[in-house]
Amino acid sequence: MQYASEALKAAFEKTSNIKIDVIIGSSGKLTQQIISGAPFDVFISADTSFPQKLMETGMAAEPPKIYAQGLLVLWTVKKGIQPAANLQLLLSGNIVSIAIANPATAPYGSAAEKLLKKYALFDKVKNKLVYGESITQTSQFISSQSADIGFTAKAIVLAKEMSGKGQWVDLNKNDYPPIYQSAVLLTYGKKTHPAEAKKFYDFLFSSTAKSIFKKFGYLIK
Repeated sequence: MQYASEALKAAFEKTSNIKIDVIIGSSGKLTQQIISGAPFDVFISADTSFPQKLMETGMAAEPPKIYAQGLLVLWTVKKGIQPAANLQLLLSGNIVSIAIANPATAPYGSAAEKLLKKYALFDKVKNKLVYGESITQTSQFISSQSADIGFTAKAIVLAKEMSGKGQWVDLNKNDYPPIYQSAVLLTYGKKTHPAEAKKFYDFLFSSTAKSIFKKFGYLIK
């Protein structure tokens, strides 16, 4: 959501007099911060379980709603490496390090781990795995060539900041659990900025927001 959220922010601020501060982090880490009292109004997660956890702990003002489905890609910026959807190249001696987001806190990391296990590759490449705290940090590992190749969100490789950078390939969305992503209006937001927080939350499900999500490679119902 790093790049898509900036596009959402720009579109929303253009049609309202409300300014937004965007805080980027892994879904799990942000959830812990909210539970610990972080003053956030709306939570846009990369999955459904973390917003649901906030609902169950009383930190959410209403049940979360799915805004999009994320897609996983395999990406590299190193010359001489051509990503392939069957993932067999990960076994090559040319691949020393593979970036993946922490499965415990980042939904895309969890999906990538499950994909590797489905292809019976996880145990074979686990010593090559380099874990990022979030999908953003994982993508930085890939784009800086700190990792030879890695798993990231399609939304990141489609961002204009990454245009033409390296090579990537779509991974079969039927080979990993659907990455349904949901958002939730937080109790803090409802109490502190009721009108503003609700207006932005509702905007996330508008036709304008849906067009932005589609542009960034998300699937929309």
